[in-house]
Amino acid sequence: MTRRQIREHIFRLLFHVDFYNSDVTEEQAQLYFEQIPEEDGALPASFSDEEKTYIGEKAAAAAAKIPEIDALIDGVARNRDQRGWKTTRMGKAELTILRLAVYEIRYDDDVPAGVAINEAVELAKKYGPEGSAAFVNGVLAKMA
Repeated sequence: MTRRQIREHIFRLLFHVDFYNSDVTEEQAQLYFEQIPEEDGALPASFSDEEKTYIGEKAAAAAAKIPEIDALIDGVARNRDQRGWKTTRMGKAELTILRLAVYEIRYDDDVPAGVAINEAVELAKKYGPEGSAAFVNGVLAKMA
């Protein structure tokens, strides 16, 4: 599985946080892995034990930092009128993409900031509405 595919699974698992609770537990991760349907080949639905562990740990680590990450995002997110675009007003896909990217930029030494930003923009193109890639790029550019 590629790093991009792994990151996309981390994003999907982290996306559940706003809907279920503030933690990514081992039980939630296991349920996620069991319920992934066979897809069109873009994302494999089978995982090695190492991949499951890595994805679950990264999602849990990012989820644990959400209050800090959201404060960082709130500090730089602005709309065209330069008013604050708070995390409470953002779409859940964009917010989750930003959270994952900020986690990688600030707390994951294995991921260069440029890679985290590029991957976040690609996720926004895939999962966000029109314009979300530019929004994500703009917010993250202020953080890097």
